[in-house]
Amino acid sequence: MATVVAFPAHPDDEVLHTAGTLARAAADGHRTVIVAATDGLMGAAPEGSEPPRLGELRASASVLGVVRVAHLGYADSGHGKDLYPDPPDRARFMRAQTEEAAERLAKILREENADVLLIHDAKGGYGHRDHIKAHQVGKRAAELAGVPRLLEATMPRDVVGRLVGLARLLRVPLRYDPETLRTAYSPREAITHSVDVRRFAAQKQAALAAHRSQVTGTGRGARIFRALVRLPSPVFGLLLGREWFVEATGTPPTAHPAADLFKPTAP
Repeated sequence: MATVVAFPAHPDDEVLHTAGTLARAAADGHRTVIVAATDGLMGAAPEGSEPPRLGELRASASVLGVVRVAHLGYADSGHGKDLYPDPPDRARFMRAQTEEAAERLAKILREENADVLLIHDAKGGYGHRDHIKAHQVGKRAAELAGVPRLLEATMPRDVVGRLVGLARLLRVPLRYDPETLRTAYSPREAITHSVDVRRFAAQKQAALAAHRSQVTGTGRGARIFRALVRLPSPVFGLLLGREWFVEATGTPPTAHPAADLFKPTAP
């Protein structure tokens, strides 16, 4: 059996691109772990208690069968033209030294004897600064810890385009720049793994619903999350029942504990 570690930038990032894969890995008997780069907060962390979004992450992880949740200790950097000053108690992830953050992650990877590390793709999906930073940190941490397999969670660009079209049809407000969408995520020919997670769609949807602050919020992401949580489970599975990865290891090991889950497949 393998140990599969997912490294999302924020609590909730673990859901859309890796939740089904984590649930499937856990169901197959693999050990699954989530390490979040940030606690999802822009301001100071609450004294004497866990940041609310980390509690939501633990609830999401429990639904997926994840056995450990860890946090690197950074604050959210936000997504916009301005990078705000650091809160008084910790650094924003974007201001962290890549080597220092990678060492923090590598320490956990060594503790877990990780076989597989799942990270954001090089584009950071739609270009979020923390996602791009998490890609860089995750890649370096895998080198430091000697993780055998590194996979970038992504989506084919044509699928992204279809989902955006569907969102507009359903009147879910989107404000993505068309040029950004043309270069976001990955071209289909770059994708090496396509994981069927339709059997775990209900868990994936419940994991999304566990991020209550994001589902009940007022931002663009909250409106999308609410629409997804309200979908009938079969429809949710139809839309989000496949997860894609790019093999970043080079030539993957031929005899690996997670070979059946992460074998090269047609995208």
